[in-house]
Amino acid sequence: MLGVVATIKVKAGMEKEFEAVAKELVAKVNANEPGCTLYALHRNEAAGTYVFMERYTDQAAVEAHRGTDYFKALGRKMGEYMDGRADVVRLTEI
Repeated sequence: MLGVVATIKVKAGMEKEFEAVAKELVAKVNANEPGCTLYALHRNEAAGTYVFMERYTDQAAVEAHRGTDYFKALGRKMGEYMDGRADVVRLTEI
């Protein structure tokens, strides 16, 4: 199993817009990607900070996720609300 933790900072006042797009992405991933066993959005205690927690069966599932049209389109849309790049940590389960 592979894990991904992506921390995202959102521009002040854009939280609701970001959440709407991010929730759409979560729904699409969970409905269409059997190789993704966890894809969830969390709000951090720090204002304007969100964390995606992701878990995949293997690298092929990660690549399949990143290759979907909805990930690309919604990722671009989320980018409009982000304050900088996401901090992404990739993990391997032991």
